[in-house]
Amino acid sequence: MWSLKRRSKAAGRWALKVLSVAALGAGVVLGETCTTQSAMTPAERDGLAAAARGMAEKVLANDAAGLRAMTIEEYAKDFTAIQSAVGNASAKVKGATMVVEQVYLLDASDLKRAADGTAPNTQFLCTLNKSIAEVDFSIPGLPPGKYGFAIVEARGIAAPWRLSFLMQQEGGQWKMGGFYPRAMTAAGHDGLWYWTEARRMAKSNERWNAWLYYKQAETLLNPTDLIQSTHLEKLHSEQTSAAPPAASEGVSPQAPLVVKGADGAEYHFTGLGVDDSLAKDKVDITARLKVEQIGDPVVARKRNIDAMNALVAAYPELRKGFHGVWVFAEAPGQNPYATELAMNDIH
Repeated sequence: MWSLKRRSKAAGRWALKVLSVAALGAGVVLGETCTTQSAMTPAERDGLAAAARGMAEKVLANDAAGLRAMTIEEYAKDFTAIQSAVGNASAKVKGATMVVEQVYLLDASDLKRAADGTAPNTQFLCTLNKSIAEVDFSIPGLPPGKYGFAIVEARGIAAPWRLSFLMQQEGGQWKMGGFYPRAMTAAGHDGLWYWTEARRMAKSNERWNAWLYYKQAETLLNPTDLIQSTHLEKLHSEQTSAAPPAASEGVSPQAPLVVKGADGAEYHFTGLGVDDSLAKDKVDITARLKVEQIGDPVVARKRNIDAMNALVAAYPELRKGFHGVWVFAEAPGQNPYATELAMNDIH
């Protein structure tokens, strides 16, 4: 996922990241209104859809300059990262038909800034069709204004993609404030397939495989980490229930997975995920390995291979669910060193 973030800017510059409802705390205010497309007026719905379709068509045509003209001023000033993301997405959606799947109107016009001038953390709760189902948007540091979110699907191609846009209304026009391109399939399967497989694996007590397949399912089903929904909360609940004991708190720098090799060496993994970059019949595991120094490339490669051997030896079920393993050795202040092997080459 690519998102618009300015980590180094002062508080008050709005950034986009997911915040769970439980973690929002007392400093969060509810957005004034969230209107789903079924509750919008035709003019509201058509205006948002037309703007999103126009942005998606610019991506399809690899017209970064045209998209820049449709972007809010803050991000149009420095468009390098967005231009790169547009080029990558354009190659993935070549030949597709752009279909606007969902639009949301997020009205925060009446939000008040804090006494120090900073913008509040804002959550929009969107009830779907007057049901108990919800889609939640959590946006830290949101200035007062009128916003929209649109999900556009690139259809009619072998591997469909989803292009999502956060928009802000400026001068009566919708301008882009966030671009979130994501694949809808991995190794030829969609998110619902991975969810179904994760459930099957959980029942077979393949808990690591299930846990990672749930991760892949969410990546494919969720348009952006800006969103949570009733549907995704159910997936999270199932993933938590299926998680192996060693991953009950996740795998992170704060809670690393420690695996011992045959020679007694310890390997500290600070992240486990899934990758489809090799476009094989199965996805790969990605493992982030904490090291003090990357060192000589020959030594670094051997250490990575030893680490993946130790990981698969500790959890042999991984051989069944994945094509291979990527290990990314990471040391402070140094570029990561990556090694990939197919499962047949891991001993």
